[in-house]
Amino acid sequence: MKKHMMKLCMAACLAFGILSSPAEANTVHAAEVIATVQGSVMAGTTTELLKLSTKEGNMEIKLDGGTDASACKILLPGSNINVSVSHGSDGYLHAVKITSGAQAAAVTLDSSSSATVTGTISEKSKGDVLYVKTAQGEMQIKLDSTTNMSGCSVLVADKTYSITCVRGSDAYMHATSISDASSSSSSGNGASTTPSSSLTPAPESPVGVDTTTVTGTVNKKTKEDLLYLETAYGEMQIVIDKNTDSRNGMFIIPDRKLAVAVYRGSDAYMHAATIVGAKESVIPATVDTSSPATVSGTVSSKSNENILILKTSDGDMELKLDVLNSVTGCKVLLRGRKLTVTCARGSDAYMHAISIVGN
Repeated sequence: MKKHMMKLCMAACLAFGILSSPAEANTVHAAEVIATVQGSVMAGTTTELLKLSTKEGNMEIKLDGGTDASACKILLPGSNINVSVSHGSDGYLHAVKITSGAQAAAVTLDSSSSATVTGTISEKSKGDVLYVKTAQGEMQIKLDSTTNMSGCSVLVADKTYSITCVRGSDAYMHATSISDASSSSSSGNGASTTPSSSLTPAPESPVGVDTTTVTGTVNKKTKEDLLYLETAYGEMQIVIDKNTDSRNGMFIIPDRKLAVAVYRGSDAYMHAATIVGAKESVIPATVDTSSPATVSGTVSSKSNENILILKTSDGDMELKLDVLNSVTGCKVLLRGRKLTVTCARGSDAYMHAISIVGN
């Protein structure tokens, strides 16, 4: 009987101890580091829970106030990281320290001028390239080891940040500092004091502006005022404006290779100074312009810098471009663009475009 009573007393004391310390019971106590795991960040990672894909399988690791992310705050899908973990009293593994698993190449930054944009990080962001959704469109901004991220705990997708950026020697905009949008400064009426990005033409002329040449292939998302270019560094968005010299690269056809001289506009976007496509070196034919003809149609995807394939109501026409002397109403020619072309027959039996007008 005494033994039975003693057991009851001990159980009661234990229950009383647990109930009398609810705060302590709910607090997670991180233990010492038990392992360091390597892997890539998965979609669905938040500021509280890291989802990590490792060779051994997928892991869920808690992020808390004791996590040291000072050496790697970038937790975007695809980022390679190292995480030292400990057992938490809640049954989860907890991140003790996070470090980067990759080293980025050095890039020279032009710190003479900068722009600040506010936007939401897209899940398309990979590694060191941020896809930022702004009110004016999507931007691509690179991250460096020198990016000041003291204004945010960690960087995750689907969260809004304020990003100050400058142009890099690789033609990308690079983030110099990032902070949570909620902590960024605002004016008295609640409007952001930082300038917003825009697709309006840059006010400055490309003449005398330092440019960097990038090469790549045209993405099918390209529009008349915005070139999506797939480069070795990833996808770039380049504004085509009134200052763009596209005489040697008018055909912006998907998968077409282009070389583009770019510069940073005052809107924080990269702008095209010149666009150059692959063009054959040919001796111009003699063209009889005494009796020109005018045809209308749409640009075929088979067109290139040498020959315009025009889809007309009577079929496809091949028009050489070696003596073309004017293009009005359009800067670039996309697949399906409606055109009116004045042309004449050449000594090589081809029809040659003399002038093009965008409809």
